[in-house]
Amino acid sequence: MIKTLNLPCKGSKFFLGKAEGPRPIKTKGVKMDLSLTRPDDWHLHLRDGDLLGAVVSHSAHHFGRAIIMPNLKPPVMTTAAAVAYRESILKALPENSDFTPLMTLYLTDHMSPNEIKLARRSGVVFAVKLYPAGATTNSQDGVTDLFGKCLPVLEEMVEQNMPLLVHGEVTDPEVDIFDREKLFIDTILRPLVQKLPRLKVVMEHVTTLDAVRFVESCIEGSVAATVTPQHLLLNRNSLFQGGLQPHNYCLPVLKREIHRQAIVSAVTRGSKQFFLGTDSAPHERRWKECPCGCAGIYSSPVALSLYAMVFEQAGALDKLEAFTSFNGPDFYGLPRNTSKIRLSKAQWRVPESYAFESGEIVPMFAGQTLEWRPSTMD
Repeated sequence: MIKTLNLPCKGSKFFLGKAEGPRPIKTKGVKMDLSLTRPDDWHLHLRDGDLLGAVVSHSAHHFGRAIIMPNLKPPVMTTAAAVAYRESILKALPENSDFTPLMTLYLTDHMSPNEIKLARRSGVVFAVKLYPAGATTNSQDGVTDLFGKCLPVLEEMVEQNMPLLVHGEVTDPEVDIFDREKLFIDTILRPLVQKLPRLKVVMEHVTTLDAVRFVESCIEGSVAATVTPQHLLLNRNSLFQGGLQPHNYCLPVLKREIHRQAIVSAVTRGSKQFFLGTDSAPHERRWKECPCGCAGIYSSPVALSLYAMVFEQAGALDKLEAFTSFNGPDFYGLPRNTSKIRLSKAQWRVPESYAFESGEIVPMFAGQTLEWRPSTMD
């Protein structure tokens, strides 16, 4: 078992924050607290219907804002649909919540450049999501030919300063699933950045050393990446240890240990090009534990605890706040949050599941004990 699959080690050394690092505060009976600017989640799936109502409070409790993914059934392809979905989210929020959903559009071969203008004028749509057709959950309506069919839309996105969020995998079934991110970078993403250097691009849920190197080779402020807790903590062994582990199955799939280490190094050394994006993706237990289980890991309730674990183990707690709270809004050109959240060094046990009307959802690290617990501050 690799070191980072263990529960957090006791007695880890605390590194005092720098000017913009987390500020330690004293609380009676608690070993250590960190005060952080309230984080945002720059990659979140909230689904709809009963599932939306079951999961939205977990994100709203910890995060100030979140970029909401548009891969519903049917997908959110228009500004009008994004506005309607936003209203559904707001209605499902707990009373007095100030959580702000930042909406996205689902890019298709047939999207019009005028839709990008409408999206910018709406004030509620903040990005467009590229799903290569067939790459992941509900991506069957995604793009089949980015340069041949979507170039006018991409050019309008440059004019409107609208970021493109990329699920970075090719979908050719002849390509090994563990090589699909690298090939996407080489054949699509690198040519795209060269062709449209003013287009802001976020490579979502990076999983490889190749992705880290690509992002770091690009101009800061033009290309960035979100990083999930699972790709920081787990490698592909986690899919099979103790039997097949369906709740560790996500897309892009977990990779080799060398890639996990590269991602940890990128985020914990303080690069401004990487920021928090959970890719929290709830599915009912029955659809995860079936012969053809869904891809996606539900991490919203535990994400901040897990990110803190990663930074503590790397001796980089002073870099945590920038990753969780500063780099994302700075890239999007949005103000940083002004409220605070507390991370306490206090053990808590992750529930085995969360029940809702139609079934139950199993969270990441279900049943395990974590050592950092987030809470709001008065």
